[in-house]
Amino acid sequence: MKFNKLFLIAIAGALFAASCSDIDDIKPQSGTMLATQVQETNALVPSRASASFTGMFSSIGQPIKMYTNPDDWEFLMILFCNDLEGPDALIPDSGYNWFSVCGEYSSRNANYRNPAIRYRTPYNMIGSVNTFLLSIGETDDPSLVNMLAQAKVLRAYSYWCLVSDFQFNYQVAADKPSVPLVNEFTEDFTNNPRATVKEIYDFMLEDLDWAVSNLSGATRTTKAYVDEHVARGLRARVYLEMGEWQKAYDDAVAAADGFTPATIEEVSKPYFMDINEHNWIWGYDMTTDMALAYRYATTSSWLRSFSAWGYAAACQVYTCINTLLYNKIPASDVRKGWWVDENLESPLLEGLAWPGFPDVANADDGGDAKLPYLPYTNVKFGCYTVGTTANDEDMPLMRVEEMILIQAECQARLGNTGQATSILTDFVKTYRDPNYSVNGRALSLLDEIWFQRRVELWGEGFGIKDCKRLNKPLVRFHDDTNNQPANFRFNLPADDPYLLLRFSQGELNTNFGIVDNTGGHQPVTDENKSLRDGVTD
Repeated sequence: MKFNKLFLIAIAGALFAASCSDIDDIKPQSGTMLATQVQETNALVPSRASASFTGMFSSIGQPIKMYTNPDDWEFLMILFCNDLEGPDALIPDSGYNWFSVCGEYSSRNANYRNPAIRYRTPYNMIGSVNTFLLSIGETDDPSLVNMLAQAKVLRAYSYWCLVSDFQFNYQVAADKPSVPLVNEFTEDFTNNPRATVKEIYDFMLEDLDWAVSNLSGATRTTKAYVDEHVARGLRARVYLEMGEWQKAYDDAVAAADGFTPATIEEVSKPYFMDINEHNWIWGYDMTTDMALAYRYATTSSWLRSFSAWGYAAACQVYTCINTLLYNKIPASDVRKGWWVDENLESPLLEGLAWPGFPDVANADDGGDAKLPYLPYTNVKFGCYTVGTTANDEDMPLMRVEEMILIQAECQARLGNTGQATSILTDFVKTYRDPNYSVNGRALSLLDEIWFQRRVELWGEGFGIKDCKRLNKPLVRFHDDTNNQPANFRFNLPADDPYLLLRFSQGELNTNFGIVDNTGGHQPVTDENKSLRDGVTD
């Protein structure tokens, strides 16, 4: 008798509630400790400080940290939402799509869980960092200084995830309200108004500058942690958004130093699953124990198409590419195979079989674990084994390929067209498409670079963030012939206020200094049909 594993969700949730994660083990059981108490405890038990530090990195992708639901896996879920709210990634609009709120933009509802997770997750991290900084205090101990620097990078990363959700980009909205600024010295949480975009960016730079200085020459045991490359890479993102082109370029060069892109051969099969892949600068290391706590609330359950314990395969809610972008990728580009075509074929699937079935794409056990792929399903992100039930694949947070594309964009914006073209051409011809020509799509150089970002970084969390950073409209369709579900088939102007998230009801109820975002309306099918973005025209 067939027993669909999705019915085990409630049981798994109950088991999880009865267990303790590593993160929970380091929290005081009786409530909140004063910073002085934490500092005293860390002095007496140095291993506790180390556990607190490790716990912050684990929480980047911890399943069901706040809610016992498949759509809560911390920062990795935020990255997933960034793409689903963007132009190029979509999930079928079915009853099993827990992320339909991103596709239809009902994620602006203050009472919905999705925006609450996306707001609370970064602030929970910020709170953990603030407590950790206070607990250590002033120190000359090199190991503690290193941990403090890494913690500050995590705080900057948290604000980087938040700032563009609640306001337009730095270059057009530097003086506009963004999100509340909370540091280790904040005392009044009930009346903490929104800081300006500039104030948030200044604070991120303060943390990153300190981190870069104090991480110089330091090593790390795993790419799950932060070193100078990561700090510089994140600072390159910040400078890029600020329009500080030379500074962004310099940091991107430094961040990329010592890393090489994945080769054509490497990405000619499902890839991007192991933190030890040489092109990753920073990644999330999903341990088996962490994933098994709730396998449905993982990237492997939703974004990857090879898990036998996930929503994507079992419910046919595969994450697919928008055909507007897919159709622009030439056949000679290895990345064309990162998605199956309309016939469910991709060279990346050659020789792969689903357990009990001769091929992967068409394997169908009736939905116990696997239904056939949909046209344009992604096979970019692999699993350690086809049909895995562990869901312990890792996720990239920063790759060298991104840093190379930042270098190209900065040179273009500095007016160094030849240098920008050379950087871009060398990367694509060497590592993705031997037949590449920068003029092949007849786009402007900056739009060509954005095209390359959209293809290369698809599924890694840059979708809507890049639209807003570049002042580009959200363009998902030209007519009704593409593969966007009807409720997701709309376009939005670059300055539409509905692109901005609303604050969660919990924050509005406890922080009376918040003035919420307003304006715009939930888009409807076929709205703004005439909009174009310069890339998929």
